[in-house]
Amino acid sequence: MNLIETIKDAGIVGAGGAGFPTHVKLNTKAEYYIVNAAECEPLIETDKYLCRTFADELIKGIMMISTHLEAKKSVIAIKAKYKPEIAALREAIEKNGADIEIFEMRTFYPAGDEQVIVQQVTGRSVPERGLPIEVGAVINNVGTIVGMYNAIVHGKKNTSKFLSVVGEVQEPIMLQVPIGTPIRECIQAANPKISDYAIILGGPMMGRVVADDEAIDQQFVTKTTGNIIVLPKNHYLIERTHVPMDRIKHQARSACIQCRMCTDLCPRFQIGHRIKPHLVMRNIWRENSIDSDKQFEECFGDAVNCCNCGLCELFSCPMGLSPRRVNGYMKGKLQERGISVEKNMHPVSRPTVELNRVPTDRLIARLDLGKYNGLHAHDCIELHPKEVFIPLSQHIGKPAVAVKNVGDKVCEGDVIASADATGLSTNIHASINGTVCDVTSSGIRISEN
Repeated sequence: MNLIETIKDAGIVGAGGAGFPTHVKLNTKAEYYIVNAAECEPLIETDKYLCRTFADELIKGIMMISTHLEAKKSVIAIKAKYKPEIAALREAIEKNGADIEIFEMRTFYPAGDEQVIVQQVTGRSVPERGLPIEVGAVINNVGTIVGMYNAIVHGKKNTSKFLSVVGEVQEPIMLQVPIGTPIRECIQAANPKISDYAIILGGPMMGRVVADDEAIDQQFVTKTTGNIIVLPKNHYLIERTHVPMDRIKHQARSACIQCRMCTDLCPRFQIGHRIKPHLVMRNIWRENSIDSDKQFEECFGDAVNCCNCGLCELFSCPMGLSPRRVNGYMKGKLQERGISVEKNMHPVSRPTVELNRVPTDRLIARLDLGKYNGLHAHDCIELHPKEVFIPLSQHIGKPAVAVKNVGDKVCEGDVIASADATGLSTNIHASINGTVCDVTSSGIRISEN
């Protein structure tokens, strides 16, 4: 198999975001190959651990992929404050004689957003709702590259995941677990300080909040799980997710002071995209009185360019309003009306782009996460669950199609669900040795022999 086929066969997807199938992303040529090692959100430890521990594999993987892409420049984008990680990477670069640049970034949010990184490294702005390849760049997360290296060199399938557990735990920990491991087992391994907790799967800004105990029991590690934050159920970040949309719209109509901080600090606005959340907030009262699609687009079309980073509602707004959720709501309304907003294919970053960065420490303070900041996970613990539930949809696109039945014996690395041939999809493999004990429309359960 060639490189693309090997990556596809191994079921590699983007480890740091929405899980875009990597074999599709790499089926191209690019001027820049950029490695996202910036650890975008606060409190997450995973990429730092991988940079320290697997620097040699990471550099060798970058060299392989860069050669495949025929990239003129290979760059690792990483925050300058990550001194041990940078030292490990520089040592591996020298050891392998690699022509790889380390681009040291300031500590701001969202430094790890791929479009922000592309603008930082290349000076080019990705088109609205576009992809980095449109400006000659391909970008991969650290975990994705380590996974590709293991697939290419060792023939390993994508069956395990590194993740950090932070927050209300005795101390932050790094785990390596089979995909499908119950999230509850990961939390218990970190010795939570409280018994009645909620969790955020991912980072505090864009992660998914799960507050109900039964719902937590139904969460499992996927190919994109990189972090679990354990928080009290009455924490600000948990409680605000329960606010209904009608109340959010009412607050927007009555309390928005049009200070435009949500717009000025918006990372997409700063790289030249047409998005002004303060105007969407100002016009929300007109939602039900506009008949003309053209006028509706003029009032709310900017919402489609929202990247959901959360800065507008969790940092920028002095009134505690929710421009992000309003943008998401209006995206749905635009879709209902069948309105397709034209893209700006040639955005230019604004002169204020470097002036309007939000320092991560200030963001952490605003989020009331200060007591968890500065605590780092060092050693990695391996978990060996006796049972896993492996979802069929762990990536953007169509779910994989189950190819195993109840009672089938499987070994780690066996294909249990094949990529759907009718669309964007990827293979899914058994993560433990065992017997298939349940196959549903959402996933496959395997119990240890």
